[in-house]
Amino acid sequence: MTTVYDFTARDIDGNERSLLEFRGKLLLIVNVASQCGFTPQYKGLEELHRKYADKGVEVLGFPCNQFGKQEPGDAAEIKDFCSTMYDVTFPVFAKIDVNGAQAHPLYNYLTREKGGGLLGRGIKWNFTKFLIGRDGHVLGRFAPTFTPEQLDGVIARAL
Repeated sequence: MTTVYDFTARDIDGNERSLLEFRGKLLLIVNVASQCGFTPQYKGLEELHRKYADKGVEVLGFPCNQFGKQEPGDAAEIKDFCSTMYDVTFPVFAKIDVNGAQAHPLYNYLTREKGGGLLGRGIKWNFTKFLIGRDGHVLGRFAPTFTPEQLDGVIARAL
């Protein structure tokens, strides 16, 4: 049976990484963007990461430019933005597509496992969040309007 551990992704520095390195951790996978109305959620995501890192929780950010072209920068610009604006310490990956023919295989898996309700399975906007259990299976999907602060209790219960 497929899990998130079966996928690889290129990180923001261009290194191919196996998600198997996160085995046994609770993961929060988020498609992020630097010029989105939800961009301030980076702050809350980083707070969750710092609060729960020692309990085996990892936030993984996947920049995406598919929604309103809100992530136009290259890898260096994205990395600089994350560092200088939000002091991001969680892993950020290279820019990907989350929908369509060029969608990253990880996102094809995530949206197959947890569709988007009445609107279909595709990602509707930046900062859609997927909570992944320690076994690598999708526990839940959360809309961009569901804030990191609201996720705090969900994560605490999942631990």
